[in-house]
Amino acid sequence: MSKIGVWIAGASGSVATTAMAGAIAIGKEKAEPTGLVTALPQFAGAGFCDLADLAFGGHEVRKPDLAGELEMIHRSAGVIAPEVVALAKREFPRIQRRVRPGVAIGCGKPVEKMTTLKLIGGRTPAHVVGGIRKDLAMFCRAEHVDHLVVVNLASTEPPFPRMACHASLNKLLNAMAKPGPSPLPASSLYAFAALELGGAYINFTPSLGPDVPALLELAEQTGGLLTGSDGKTGETLCKSVIAPMFLMRNMRVMSWVGHNILGNRDGLVLDDPRNKASKIKSKDHLIQSIVGYAPDTLVTIENIPSMADWKTAWDHIHFEGFLGTKMVMQFIWQGCDSLLAAPLVLDLVRLAVLAQERGERGLMKQTACFFKSPLGVEEQGMSEQFQMLTDYVLDR
Repeated sequence: MSKIGVWIAGASGSVATTAMAGAIAIGKEKAEPTGLVTALPQFAGAGFCDLADLAFGGHEVRKPDLAGELEMIHRSAGVIAPEVVALAKREFPRIQRRVRPGVAIGCGKPVEKMTTLKLIGGRTPAHVVGGIRKDLAMFCRAEHVDHLVVVNLASTEPPFPRMACHASLNKLLNAMAKPGPSPLPASSLYAFAALELGGAYINFTPSLGPDVPALLELAEQTGGLLTGSDGKTGETLCKSVIAPMFLMRNMRVMSWVGHNILGNRDGLVLDDPRNKASKIKSKDHLIQSIVGYAPDTLVTIENIPSMADWKTAWDHIHFEGFLGTKMVMQFIWQGCDSLLAAPLVLDLVRLAVLAQERGERGLMKQTACFFKSPLGVEEQGMSEQFQMLTDYVLDR
């Protein structure tokens, strides 16, 4: 039986604590695996790891309070059964002892304001990566980990500029050995350390993460795995299902407008225009990718604190049908943010472990259906992406 080490950047956040609570409850057979793609009947013989075999740890920029975060979600959003909360709270103190101060480089002012810990530092960016790597290695030794999976669930970073040093591993290593501003933001520094150890890195955020050629080169060298970016949980999931319908019926989308309101810490961070820019870019490119032309599109994201962990998206689609007739489709998506994302995190961990057991390295293209901006995959239609996953899992 393999021991799976799951290290989370943003370990005390809502998605992280919900995912951990879910893994504990399902692993102890106290909850059903509803929402887990890997629990679908057609995947029953795939040999996915048992959620009871996951050992959690992580990095955090705030004083960690896993039990308090889960209790807050339970109270403010009215979700998660009390018995699941109670079960998780019994396990959380042991996990919390494995949470270490993280990194906030390039994370933007909202995250800097949240920071309450003395974070990993160093004379050079390479020293910072060394500090992250040390924490990961200690975790693997202490928990006798056979497979390491690092998941980025930290807050969305502002867009990070592409640099010449990102083009190759040798150039990036030289840049990171020099004192001064880091050539990578926190999400990418976590990826660097994970890949150096031959682990898997999952970027569930729209932050830069492993999306530079140098880190793909590193993964190929060390046997590491990487995937991302930006988990597809709600409005964009609906877009990836609905947009192909217009293409298949030869109806022209003239405009597609989506308004999003949400609360929680994610809403607070995305209230900053720079951090919001990363998220909007990730959400807004999909329609053109699917239909093959450029309708008028608009995506807005607004922080409404009273929404707590709930989010609502209202989409207005203006399209042209037979004989030039203009028509409208609208939909409303309402969901609990953490409860939508958490099962996908566990799915991706299981898929990463499966890929590790198969001896793979580099991009996990088979996970495209989980992301708004899947790395290395141009296809955006949900049906085609899900077929990629099915073919991979069943090894057809």
